[in-house]
Amino acid sequence: MQPPVLSPYQSLMAATPVVHRTVQVQDRTTHFWEYGPATAAAGSRAAPGSPATVLAVHGFRGDHHGLESIAAHLVAGHPTGVRVIVPDLPGFGVSDPLPTSDLDGYVHWLEGFRDALGLDRDTVVLGHSFGSIVVSAAVAAGLDTRLLVLVNPIAAPALQGPRAVGTGIAIAYYRLGAWLPRPLGLGLLRNRAIVRAMSIAMLKSRRPSLRRWVHDQHDRYFSAFADRTSVLEAFRTSVTHDVAQFADRISVPTLLVAAEHDDITAVPEQRALAERLADAELVVVPGVGHLVHYETPAAAASAVLRRMQTS
Repeated sequence: MQPPVLSPYQSLMAATPVVHRTVQVQDRTTHFWEYGPATAAAGSRAAPGSPATVLAVHGFRGDHHGLESIAAHLVAGHPTGVRVIVPDLPGFGVSDPLPTSDLDGYVHWLEGFRDALGLDRDTVVLGHSFGSIVVSAAVAAGLDTRLLVLVNPIAAPALQGPRAVGTGIAIAYYRLGAWLPRPLGLGLLRNRAIVRAMSIAMLKSRRPSLRRWVHDQHDRYFSAFADRTSVLEAFRTSVTHDVAQFADRISVPTLLVAAEHDDITAVPEQRALAERLADAELVVVPGVGHLVHYETPAAAASAVLRRMQTS
């Protein structure tokens, strides 16, 4: 593979302290990255005066790299210091897969991960895309937090409405990838042309340098999954659940960072979700789609930092 394309946020990333750690959750290894001020080892409770903490969960088929830019902007913009913890979801990146990659499995993993790191309700919980489903389900099940942040939330069912046909095609694609002999199946699921087509479809920016970087990110990390079963099960989970189904059980303050041109969930559906939540604020980022974390991380981080000061 060619050398990586430099990030548009490279200088900010270079100035952001980061540590790679691992922790055992349910007898499986989860890899995670801590951005920001140096902290105590995993499993120790935060001392008085410790920096604020954000626990961020990435989307389907991604890994921690997808949220690095938001993490760096949060670290740089917080007035008194913040650390951002970004794990690789089980079965993605370099984290071990779950026995079954269903929503209950992800919720129990997130609960165990937070407990293993000694985090409590003072930790802000953030989820992007599929991560928004995981964190919403966990909060609805009792995971307490002072602020829930949903970036590009999946606010409506993928199997209904105008996305149903496209979702059905995607389901067939993942089923075929799991059914074919292993070399052919992996080749299909990791096909660079298909990955690039997805990247082009979601990317809205016309800046050549940004487009090259986003495509390179997807080329490098979008196929870093543990096995075909995990990715198929995770995809099924992503299209059979949405944040709206948990809205009535979420009572904590919630910030929704949506996008004007999101092809996955349109703004009217985001507004409908916000109205169902007990204490919600909706911020719509203009001129961007489902890749807020890549295209406009500064806008997302600014909204989160502002809300953190009041929640």
